[in-house]
Amino acid sequence: MEEMEEELKCPVCGSFYREPIILPCSHNLCQACARNILVQTPESESPQSRRASGSGVSDYDYLDLDKMSLYSEADSGYGSYGGFASAPTTPCQKSPNGVRVFPPAMPPPPTHLSPALAPVPRNSCITCPQCHRSLILDDRGLRGFPKNRVLEGVIDRYQQSKAAALKCQLCEKAPKEATVMCEQCDVFYCDPCRLRCHPPRGPLAKHRLVPPAQGRVSRRLSPRKVSTCTDHELENHSMYCVQCKMPVCYQCLEEGKHSSHEVKALGAMWKLHKSQLSQALNGLSDRAKEAKEFLVQLRTMVQQIQENSVEFEACLVAQCDALIDALNRRKAQLLARVNKEHEHKLKVVRDQISHCTVKLRQTTGLMEYCLEVIKENDPSGFLQISDALIRRVHLTEDQWGKGTLTPRMTTDFDLSLDNSPLLQSIHQLDFVQVKASSPVPATPILQLEECCTHNNSATLSWKQPPLSTVAADGYILELDDGSGGQFREVYVGKETMCTVDGLHFNSTYNARVKAFNKTGVSPYSKTLVLQTSEDTDSEEQTLPFPVPSERLPLRRMSPFSSTLNLQPSFPGRSYFDFRSSPHQLSLHSSLQSLNAPVAWFAFDPGSAHSDIIFSNDNLTVTCSSYDDRVVLGKTGFSKGVHYWELTIDRYDNHPDPAFGVARIDVMKDMMLGKDDKAWAMYVDNNRSWFMHNNSHTNRTEGGITKGATIGVLLDLNRKTLTFFVNNEQQGPIAFENVEGLFFPAVSLNRNVQVTLHTGLPVPDFYSSRASIA
Repeated sequence: MEEMEEELKCPVCGSFYREPIILPCSHNLCQACARNILVQTPESESPQSRRASGSGVSDYDYLDLDKMSLYSEADSGYGSYGGFASAPTTPCQKSPNGVRVFPPAMPPPPTHLSPALAPVPRNSCITCPQCHRSLILDDRGLRGFPKNRVLEGVIDRYQQSKAAALKCQLCEKAPKEATVMCEQCDVFYCDPCRLRCHPPRGPLAKHRLVPPAQGRVSRRLSPRKVSTCTDHELENHSMYCVQCKMPVCYQCLEEGKHSSHEVKALGAMWKLHKSQLSQALNGLSDRAKEAKEFLVQLRTMVQQIQENSVEFEACLVAQCDALIDALNRRKAQLLARVNKEHEHKLKVVRDQISHCTVKLRQTTGLMEYCLEVIKENDPSGFLQISDALIRRVHLTEDQWGKGTLTPRMTTDFDLSLDNSPLLQSIHQLDFVQVKASSPVPATPILQLEECCTHNNSATLSWKQPPLSTVAADGYILELDDGSGGQFREVYVGKETMCTVDGLHFNSTYNARVKAFNKTGVSPYSKTLVLQTSEDTDSEEQTLPFPVPSERLPLRRMSPFSSTLNLQPSFPGRSYFDFRSSPHQLSLHSSLQSLNAPVAWFAFDPGSAHSDIIFSNDNLTVTCSSYDDRVVLGKTGFSKGVHYWELTIDRYDNHPDPAFGVARIDVMKDMMLGKDDKAWAMYVDNNRSWFMHNNSHTNRTEGGITKGATIGVLLDLNRKTLTFFVNNEQQGPIAFENVEGLFFPAVSLNRNVQVTLHTGLPVPDFYSSRASIA
């Protein structure tokens, strides 16, 4: 309904139509607005005078000539009535709806009559503000235009649907909310006005009072005014003239200009035209649907243009770099040094701001608490806590005295650049733009949901990007040798699915694909990492995403071995998952079975927060920020029992790192366990807590120091998570009923450094306990 509102507003005044009339061009105007835009034409140029002079030009010919001359200057913002010898050039204005409105040459004379009854000047001309067609009014003036009763009805329904509570119509100042409506008087009353103006006695006692909502409905359902004939104002429309395409009355048929025209029943034509309008709306609905899809396409084009712009700029930069390679390498080195120094200074200052803000908030809170404690008049109660408060105050003061209020970084840059040789080279540099006449195909996308393993084969599937407009003649699938060696082609052809047989056990393969056409080859897709099984006798494995049966994959033997096999890591169902690394997609097999081989893994730089710092082949991590940041392991677990440990290499200023497991989409910029995607234990130098979804439980005494060992035991057979500190269980079982795919996780700040130890067997005491259970 709200989108229809513009259809219900007058193009002149911008408000809802009031007493709308229908112009011959089928557009509508308020009756008052139509009178306001009348223009008086010269007597010598009127249609009557032209007919009297024998010019032989009909009214409609005159109007067409007038229309052409009137708006030949529309683009300039001014229009002139060129067909009139003495008509002045009149500047046009714009209505609230944005259409041009031509004001009258002179203001109309004051009158107390309604717009329909007030006389109009002779030879008046009205111009439609929407289509700019002009028309000379006859002696009837504006009364010669039919009134649009249907539009009035639509506006009434629209306004009633938008109206708030109905107000009393007789309150003199601020109208109160109406409580009743009189159906005979057709007036809404509040209680005071009803008692004063509509007492229940005399003739008014027979009137029917109804609730306002019911009165609104009855108003809506009440018969509207019947349209009357414009030529015979006392007669209602009863027939429809097919030739003139307008309703007429019986007098028009007997004595008017429609007497010789073909006419039909008004009701029959009403139903026919309704049916025709419905059919037309069906076609318009289809066009509207196409327009919505077209808008989606245009919005997609905006994104594609932006991406193409970035790509094109990159090409220009690359070509310029090729021309001045040596100079550009030096420039890149200098910029890298400046950016590194800039980022380092900003990071140090921002970290100090964050640290000082936290310490200041803690200090202020302690001060306010101490001031409130001082106000207490209970000596014994005060003395119970005063020593602890005094120690805390001194400790906090000492923390502020250790260089905390000294900036850790200066604002000056110890760099100076001699740019005169560079300026001389820039004067000799020009842009070179090269674009192939027929572009290469877009980069293919590997479809993980259609990739699967079966015995000694792996099936890979890919597709062209949805918005790609360049056709590919074929694809090239490449695999490495399972040991990190060079890639080799295993398939070349037009198919988009291929099964490779015979791959090594206990190996990690990398797969990639590229498209080609006559122009050249596309960039490689993201690399897909496949982890094969250690067990040669494992049963058939299938992904939870089955390959559609209607697609028959092309089979190719591996070029590396004829006795090799690709399978998930361990017996049981395999789960594969997209990783959010910028250059790799990983297929991670779930680990299952208590007695299965142990899992070896490291931390994952691709999914970690950008503040995490990796070393020791991604087994050791720390952080550059004072805030907690999260890092995940590379391997996800969904079945079996798994145990890993982390040693504390550095522990300064008593932070509280957190250890546990998390989903792949856990929040990376807060402590582990703050959201509902992680299950963790956070620990300081004295005690620990379990935390999930920001809920803290099971405070346990005993903390960590430098050299301590944290153990994490994830038992997905029993659906439990247990923690250990220095080979001793820390508290009870931390979490139960854990199900799904979990990744090892740690959160820490710059005061902590930990090293991951994997490939560890499940502790003996837990294995014996599990076998007894």
